[in-house]
Amino acid sequence: MKKFIQKILNADESIVGINMRNIEYVYPNNPRKFFPLANDKVLSKEILEKEKIPVPKTYAVIYNLWEIEEKIQLISQYPSIVIKPANGRGGGGILILNRKDNNNWTTPSGEIITKRKLSYHIATVLYGVYSMAESDKAIVEFCLTPHDFLKQIFEEGIPDFRIIVLNRVPVMSMLRVPTKKSGGKANLHQGALGIGIDMKKGMLTHGFYKNKFINEHPDSGYHFSGIDIPDWEKTLQISVESSKLFPLNYLGVDIILDKNLGPLVIEVNARPGLQIQNINNLGLKSAILQQNL
Repeated sequence: MKKFIQKILNADESIVGINMRNIEYVYPNNPRKFFPLANDKVLSKEILEKEKIPVPKTYAVIYNLWEIEEKIQLISQYPSIVIKPANGRGGGGILILNRKDNNNWTTPSGEIITKRKLSYHIATVLYGVYSMAESDKAIVEFCLTPHDFLKQIFEEGIPDFRIIVLNRVPVMSMLRVPTKKSGGKANLHQGALGIGIDMKKGMLTHGFYKNKFINEHPDSGYHFSGIDIPDWEKTLQISVESSKLFPLNYLGVDIILDKNLGPLVIEVNARPGLQIQNINNLGLKSAILQQNL
């Protein structure tokens, strides 16, 4: 009984909360003045592109309301697009669209988005609704096609990898997979499935969904536990190479494994969230100690 209680206490000690994350990892490693280089997707993408890190092609950046109509005409030529706020948080404001016809698009969940709805959505992005700021920018990008390995787990939406990198060393990672509840978005706060990763083996472990550990996708029923991840070493390498380009030593690097293009960086974050600990059933402190950091 004593050993069991001690095990729980030790586990609790390894769990990092928001305050501890900020005090022990974010602020000592990431000077505040450099936060925008990572958190502003326009700035971070420019840095990554300059050093030939693979990223999705940018179709347009919208800065002002008067640009919206013109830019919608421009992006209407593409069969699929992703629209995201430059400084969005928690996946808010991201819109994945497939062109239905000249005037309408559809989301992964089947919702029809008219030009009017799209204009309104972009306007809310520019007003800073998703970034809690007075204003923001909207980025329109090439929409990636998930690797077959990912499509087997769930057909809808685009899963992504989150890799936490400390001092240029990957210390913890997870795969975020859309569900019907998340509306095709790989956003944990909106109901996406989080899957833990064995970093050394490059293998999926267990999933974490609705506060329970599972081994099958809640909608497709696909059993993912124990599946090897294609291009895992390359994915890790890209996360490290990306981290080297920023004057920040504690980063979350988000990567999508595209069917044709391989791993591409979609975002970096100077204050990555902590749900990754629950998903891996492992405290961040323990993960960092395992890497001798």
